[in-house]
Amino acid sequence: MSVRIIIADDHVIFREGLKQVIASTENMVVADETGSSQELLQKVQENDYDLVILDVSMPGRNGLDTLMELKKNKPKLPVLILSMHPEEQYALRAYKSGASGYVTKGSPVSELLEALRKISIGKKYVSADLAEAMVCSLGESTETEIQHTLSNREYQVLCMIASGKPVSKIAEELSLSVKTISTYRGHILRKLNMNNNSEMTRFAIENGLI
Repeated sequence: MSVRIIIADDHVIFREGLKQVIASTENMVVADETGSSQELLQKVQENDYDLVILDVSMPGRNGLDTLMELKKNKPKLPVLILSMHPEEQYALRAYKSGASGYVTKGSPVSELLEALRKISIGKKYVSADLAEAMVCSLGESTETEIQHTLSNREYQVLCMIASGKPVSKIAEELSLSVKTISTYRGHILRKLNMNNNSEMTRFAIENGLI
């Protein structure tokens, strides 16, 4: 019996490519797709799937917040995060939010298929690079402190600001208002006891977030 997969990604061309890759794989089928976090949550409530492929950067609700909501309603439904963001930025937060695996969009197809196979039989997928980084970070408290201090959206905005993106561009990419992004920025500065974007960028660099 085939593993029924639903893909949640707002880029139609990427979804088409992903469907072609999965179509060439035995025992897996793309049963549904969506470009909206809200629609994903609705579809998962109304239909039965065996696995979810979810992008972190979705319009509207943050992908990690969507993951947490999805796992709250369907705790046993495995989710693979497939993202353009490097592992050091989001992977640990994704696993803590309930993901069964994290693969970057620049990874080889073979890695994606390996992750899907592992997750489809109830296992977790962690890349060799991330596993090494997790071992090296044992005993370090910085990531844990960030995890508990910033919300998923605040963390996302922090990474985007630290990458040099202006507030207007971030607002456009996240389908939010400039005022809302500025509010998130203010929360980040206050929570991390910082004064400006330069301090945020230095913090991100020192902690391997960019």
